[in-house]
Amino acid sequence: MRRFIAGFLAVSMLAAVGCSKNTDNKEQTTDKGKDPAPSQPAAAQVIRINIGTDPETLDPAVSTGVPESNVQLSLYEGLMRLDKDGKPVAGMAETHTVSPDGKTYTFKLRDAKWSNGDAVTANDFVYAWKRALDPMLASEYAYQLYYLEGAEAANTIPLNQLEADGKTEKKGADGKPIARPEADIKKDWEAAAAKIGVKAVDAKTLEVKLTSATPYFLSLTAFHTLYPVHQKSVEAGKADWFRKPETLVGNGPFKLVSWTPKDKVIVEKNPNYWDAKAVKLDKVEYYLIDSEATATQMFEAGQLDIIESGVNNAELPRLKKEYPDELKILPDLGLYYYRFNVTKAPMNDVKVRKALTLAIDRQLIVETITQGGQLPAMSEVPGGMPDVSGDFRANGKDFFKDNDIATAKDLLKQAGYPDGKGFPKFTIMYNTSEGHKRIAEAIQEMWKKNLGINVELENVEWQVYLSRQSELDYDISRAGWIGDYIDPMTFADMWVTKGGNNQTGWANAEYDKLIATAKNSADVAVRMKAMHDSEKLLMDEMPILPIYHYVRVRMVSKNVKNWSEPLTSGMNLREAYLQK
Repeated sequence: MRRFIAGFLAVSMLAAVGCSKNTDNKEQTTDKGKDPAPSQPAAAQVIRINIGTDPETLDPAVSTGVPESNVQLSLYEGLMRLDKDGKPVAGMAETHTVSPDGKTYTFKLRDAKWSNGDAVTANDFVYAWKRALDPMLASEYAYQLYYLEGAEAANTIPLNQLEADGKTEKKGADGKPIARPEADIKKDWEAAAAKIGVKAVDAKTLEVKLTSATPYFLSLTAFHTLYPVHQKSVEAGKADWFRKPETLVGNGPFKLVSWTPKDKVIVEKNPNYWDAKAVKLDKVEYYLIDSEATATQMFEAGQLDIIESGVNNAELPRLKKEYPDELKILPDLGLYYYRFNVTKAPMNDVKVRKALTLAIDRQLIVETITQGGQLPAMSEVPGGMPDVSGDFRANGKDFFKDNDIATAKDLLKQAGYPDGKGFPKFTIMYNTSEGHKRIAEAIQEMWKKNLGINVELENVEWQVYLSRQSELDYDISRAGWIGDYIDPMTFADMWVTKGGNNQTGWANAEYDKLIATAKNSADVAVRMKAMHDSEKLLMDEMPILPIYHYVRVRMVSKNVKNWSEPLTSGMNLREAYLQK
């Protein structure tokens, strides 16, 4: 999932890649009255977990971050959900069939209810998916629905006159193209939305038509952008419907009780959940602590049961010795990197971008700062992705050398800044985290020592960080990405022109063509070649600066049982319980 990552070691992930991150291999029965483990669960079934920062939103159509996805995993459920091994299993859809050409899916919904008792219907999915595609909602993840017939066309209808007629040059006082009348946009949207390949055949049957066969589509239906939402509650609650228990009506194993900004989000067991008997917890308290030192201290004092985000990496050597059973270093599928704003000088010069990329000692960063087994990244796509045969990364290559100072200095000289002379001031922006700060300070020192240039650092809160990144209001911005499904496309399609998660200003028509080829071809060899070629093009242009591939570093109390964290998912507490 997803996604931008808030906390540092919820952003420090992928050394050895595997499937499952379940730490308790015992089978748990869901039959009432049977013992799920050698002894009965503890009486007070409340888990306290730190997720690192205040969620920006709990609206699944527009959320982008790991903190958000962790809470949403408790509140919602898609057509499919991921099991402990990351495989899609029946969620809201009890059964499904696929046409011989792989392009038409028919889902039969089970008898499930929303948290307020209303029936979950096929129309809830139609409404939710079309809502996510509505260009007026401006969902950055709308492209995860582009696999549907007509979806991309509907999501990209013109919102301003310049796009509408291709000739209007007149702009408003703010310098931006003049917006089209809302009535015109609405008319175009309604016509385009009618052609999107999703419909309710009846209350319990959902038909989905894809533009081409997509091998990972079932996994996508477990992703938050494709969750259903309760139409009446969304529309009654207006813009902030997701903040209030009375209007955030979910269909997941838990329901929202309260959300206190910068403190905690509390959810409790949803008695209307279709598989409520499998849910052992009475309540989950999501703490919003962005201080790694504080979170670690609270865990050691018994005030937290889980640190999903916020393990103090400076304390890792001690924690490994003192908490060998509680400290979990797990596989992940992600990249910690910096974004370049290629619309601003000097980052608009590829020689500058490459010089900055090469003048970093990644090995030093992972050995002395992150210390969790992260791998230096000289590519975008991490290991663990399938290829025609074998592993996509193993079949690819590193695209540059780590800490290549001589080449970096030469590139900077070619760009007109010999030994850094005359290089303009610029800033690295990062969201609040001691870990992000330590990495930024290390890179700041490396660039000064290796290239003779100075960089300033700017710490901003999560919501500000997301807003400024989307508005290209930065020079260089720290970022992290975790795969949403196990296919190289989950990294590749981020960088298409005007992609919702691109946010670098970079655009390349040839790259767009390669991604289109990979998405539309049924030939695996053609798909994978296009994605290898697209990665090479991305690394040649360097709109991003890879730093390392993640592992997930967690602290989990020995009392917490039956939790899991699939490779492409947040922490799943659906069947977890406390046992003392």
